[in-house]
Amino acid sequence: MLRWYQRKLASRPLMTQAVTTAVLFAVGDITAQQVVEKKGIEKHEFARTGRMFLYGGAVFGPAATTWYGILQRSVVLRNKKAEMLARVAADQLLFAPTFIGIFLSSMAVMEGGSPQEKLNKSYWPALQTNYLIWPFVQMANFTLVPLQHRVLVVNLVSIGWNCYLSMINSAK
Repeated sequence: MLRWYQRKLASRPLMTQAVTTAVLFAVGDITAQQVVEKKGIEKHEFARTGRMFLYGGAVFGPAATTWYGILQRSVVLRNKKAEMLARVAADQLLFAPTFIGIFLSSMAVMEGGSPQEKLNKSYWPALQTNYLIWPFVQMANFTLVPLQHRVLVVNLVSIGWNCYLSMINSAK
C-alpha cells in the first residue's frame, strides 16, 4: 500500500494529495458524528460528511500541497532551526488564519447559511485552538518529514482536528 501511494505521489502529487485529503476530512467528520456526537447511522448527516469530503479534496488538499512547496522553495536559511521556525511562523501567521476563514465560509455557503455569521461565531475559537496544536505539529513536520509526505502527516493529525472543525462548524 505504501509503495502504491509513493508511486502515486511521484506521478500525480496534487491529485494524490487532494484525494487523500478528501478521504481524511470525511473520516474526521464521521469520527465527529459517530464517536463524539454518537449520532448512530440512522441520524448520520451524510451531506455534512460530503461537504467535508468536497472541501478537503477541492480546496484544502491542493492548497496545502501548493503551500508546502512554496515554503520549501521560499523559506531557505543556513540555520536549519531558524528555517523551521520561519516556516512554522509563516504557516501559522498566513496559512492557518486564512484557511480557517476559508473553511468556515465555504461550509456556510455549502449549507446555505451566512459566511459572516459563521465567521463571527466560530473563527476566533477555531484559530485559538489551532494555536494550541498546530505550531507543535508543524515544528515536527518541517523538521522530520520529507516534503512529499507533509500533507499526509497533516491529514493524519487532521482526523482529530477535522473532527473538532466539523463539530464547531455544526454547532447551533
